[in-house]
Amino acid sequence: MTVFDSSIAEARRCSALFRFGREVEAALLMVELFDGIQARLLQASAEQHQVWAQLLMQMFGCQERQDWLGLADTLEYEVVQLLQRVEASH
Repeated sequence: MTVFDSSIAEARRCSALFRFGREVEAALLMVELFDGIQARLLQASAEQHQVWAQLLMQMFGCQERQDWLGLADTLEYEVVQLLQRVEASH
């Protein structure tokens, strides 16, 4: 399993926790996940950094609104897609 595969699995796990109503546990995992993603994006393109920044804003907005399903969707689909693109470009 690559580091990207590990991050993708964690994003999906975090998404599932939000879907199951386990917001506190999911939020703690999300902090660790974001730290790992930041490290993996060090050599990403400027466009990928911009996408990540937009996703962060979107996810924090979901958190503020307590839109756990929206946050779960973003983690499961958009964050995973970004990680897959970054991995493919390496």
